[in-house]
Amino acid sequence: MTNQETFNQPETRVIELDIEGMTCASCVNRVERKLGKLEGVEASVNLPLESAHVTVPATVTDQQIVDTVNATGYKAKVRQPPAPHTREHHDRGVQGHQPNSVTELTSDLPDHKDHAKTSTDNGHAAQAEPPQATETGTGHDHSDASGAMRQHASKGGTTEQAEHGAGGVTQGNHEHAEHGTGGSAPAEHAEHANHMSHGPAASTLRPRLITAAVLTVPVFAISMVPALQFTNWGWIVGALALPVVSWAAWPFHRAAAINARHLASTMDTLVSIGVIAAYLYSAWQLFADPRMTEHPGMESMSGGGLYFEVAAVVTTFLLLGRYLEANAKAKAGDALKALLNLGAKDATILVDGREQKIPAEELLVDDVIVVRPGEKIATDGVVIDGASAVDASLVTGESVPVEVGPGSPVTGATINTSGRLLVRATRVGSDTTLAQMGRLVSQAQTGKAPIARLADRISAVFVPIVLVLAVVTFVLWLFFSGDLNAAFTAAVAVLVIACPCALGLATPVGLLTGTGRGAQLGILIKGPQVLEDTRHVDTILLDKTGTVTSGRLAVDHTVALNGHSRAAVLTLAGAVESASEHPIAHAIAAAATEAMPDAGALPGVDGFSSAPGGGVRGTVALDGTKKTVVVGRSGWLEKNGIALDASQRDELAAQENSGATAIWVAVDGQAAGIVSLSDTIKPGSAAAIQRLKDLGIRPMLLTGDNAAVAAQVAAAVGISADDVFAGVLPEGKVDAVRKLQASGATVAMAGDGVNDAAALAQSDLGIAMGSGTDVAIEASDLTVMGSDLGQLVQAIELSRKTLSTIKTNLFWAFFYNAIGIPVAAIGLLNPMIAGAAMAASSVLVVANSLRLRSFGK
Repeated sequence: MTNQETFNQPETRVIELDIEGMTCASCVNRVERKLGKLEGVEASVNLPLESAHVTVPATVTDQQIVDTVNATGYKAKVRQPPAPHTREHHDRGVQGHQPNSVTELTSDLPDHKDHAKTSTDNGHAAQAEPPQATETGTGHDHSDASGAMRQHASKGGTTEQAEHGAGGVTQGNHEHAEHGTGGSAPAEHAEHANHMSHGPAASTLRPRLITAAVLTVPVFAISMVPALQFTNWGWIVGALALPVVSWAAWPFHRAAAINARHLASTMDTLVSIGVIAAYLYSAWQLFADPRMTEHPGMESMSGGGLYFEVAAVVTTFLLLGRYLEANAKAKAGDALKALLNLGAKDATILVDGREQKIPAEELLVDDVIVVRPGEKIATDGVVIDGASAVDASLVTGESVPVEVGPGSPVTGATINTSGRLLVRATRVGSDTTLAQMGRLVSQAQTGKAPIARLADRISAVFVPIVLVLAVVTFVLWLFFSGDLNAAFTAAVAVLVIACPCALGLATPVGLLTGTGRGAQLGILIKGPQVLEDTRHVDTILLDKTGTVTSGRLAVDHTVALNGHSRAAVLTLAGAVESASEHPIAHAIAAAATEAMPDAGALPGVDGFSSAPGGGVRGTVALDGTKKTVVVGRSGWLEKNGIALDASQRDELAAQENSGATAIWVAVDGQAAGIVSLSDTIKPGSAAAIQRLKDLGIRPMLLTGDNAAVAAQVAAAVGISADDVFAGVLPEGKVDAVRKLQASGATVAMAGDGVNDAAALAQSDLGIAMGSGTDVAIEASDLTVMGSDLGQLVQAIELSRKTLSTIKTNLFWAFFYNAIGIPVAAIGLLNPMIAGAAMAASSVLVVANSLRLRSFGK
């Protein structure tokens, strides 16, 4: 069952368990199987994290879940959510009128006006503006977007309690909001950090390992080197080995005993039996013939069997393996811990016009936060005053700072690099972008790839089969050779060489490291299934605006007519457009300003007027002469009495056919030129599309623009003209995905807006681009926090690399057991070497996974 399905069922809930005592894949399988026997319960258990993600129906209590795990022989506890903070909500903010919500605060900002209204009230036709995301982070619908909100609601919280987005939390229901901040490290983050560090930590294994190593060295040396032996050396060696096989090996014995009490077996069972058998057999031999080591070299010469060194060396090697494994697993989880610790610890807010510093986790929605240069922004919000450049590299992975001003959305944990900002908080606690990133990564690490199910099925029967093989090996050796020592040696080697823990670690440690590295790069992998999907994808649909292009118009070039110069045409148009708020006007004014010699200012404009859907008009003084300038569409020029001849109309048509948005400029009653604008292609788009092709993926362009615009963009980035879907309405995006799927393609879809969500969900692999919208992120499988198309390619490459690493791990784990057990059974493997090989197999799997930490460096 997917998270989406789970959250949509009000009668179910999801709980997170911390489980102590698991050591191998057999343990994982047993816990999942026991929980699965409870009606309606589904569990996914993660070995390295020692946690479980459990979907529970309303008829089953948390205590029943805990009791079931405890009855299996392990210790479980429910991970509790952080307690909400309470703080008196004063009237906060800047002087003057204080809006009651972010919606009211930003209602007068350009980004929040009706799209069509903005397009017409400022004098240009609505269709002239390219589609672009105007999401500012203040109006997200958490009820549809945030899995955590739905989970909260399914546990009995009301919609008002669960949906506390912009303007959604009133003074009366602040107490229901989960306070804290995505930019902080509150209790929730501490839980994430702790659940990766408990269990058999390296610090608890270290003293046992040191003791075992100190005692094993003399045991091994005396037993194997006749020159070091002395009178009755066997008794001394037995005494030195006793603490090793008892106290140092106690974690193995304890786990084996707990499992035996529940009629189960794990890797610890094999280790415990092998070590105890080697020691007791040696002790029995020694007591049966107390004089067998009376003189140096007697034991080896007599053919007797003392295996004290086997028991000690195997224990030491396995403890070393566990110790290195514990260290490596901690490193594999470092990325997520680092992600969750990115944020600010304190925040400065305005209370009745005065600054007050508070812990970041106590922030409330609508708090006004003061962010000075060099400080981290404490939580997600919208800028209400000030201008600056924000370094979002910690969250998005993009190194170039983003310019922000009033109305701009900002994300918690990003760094304000220059000017002072006032930011109104729109999301706090578990709603923030950072918290959602942590939640997505944690859930992905808890899941299982389909390929891992094979390892689970094998591990379920692995240990009993090995026990049977060890007995059969002993019996056959004794029957055919009559050599008790040889039979015993082969049987112990079989027990010790078998390693189900390598199988158990192969998938989760690879997934843990890969998803953690992805989070550092601003790439969120929803779950293990995504890794499989990226391998099969052969076609990707790229939404043009906001994905391949920036979604912002820029002046492409200027055509001069009737003896005017291009510079004069652009200057006059820019002067008039500088008085307008329309996006096209901003683009023309910006280009004209940039083209001014010596960075001079544009001429002033008098008598400015505009018409909805038409254009603008004004008087501009240039070179000492006042000129009447009219800028806009053909109909606007005609309304102002300006006639256009056939050649001029042909020139306009040529510009529009090239994919540009063409705007007339008329001076003193005559057409003076045409300013052509186009959506700017992101700098790295062409290179990223070539990389997609190199990965064997066919890139296709999807856009609502006309065919001419689409063809121009496709040609610029290297997409074939046959691979373009033009004039596609939002609802048509799903049809485009279905059409490709019907033709046999495995389709990935990349988009960034609400209108992309359905297509993202329909596709085989949905990729949400940029900060995107909550709905798009929820519907996607991969989320790229940056807006660079190259990051999308990197996300696919990382997913494939992670899957490849997991497959390599599983191959070596299977190969090791498939080769090692038969070799041990035929007597060609000393138990000491078997123990070293077993420990090395687990360490090798973890070390191979850790190579993913260097991906993208």
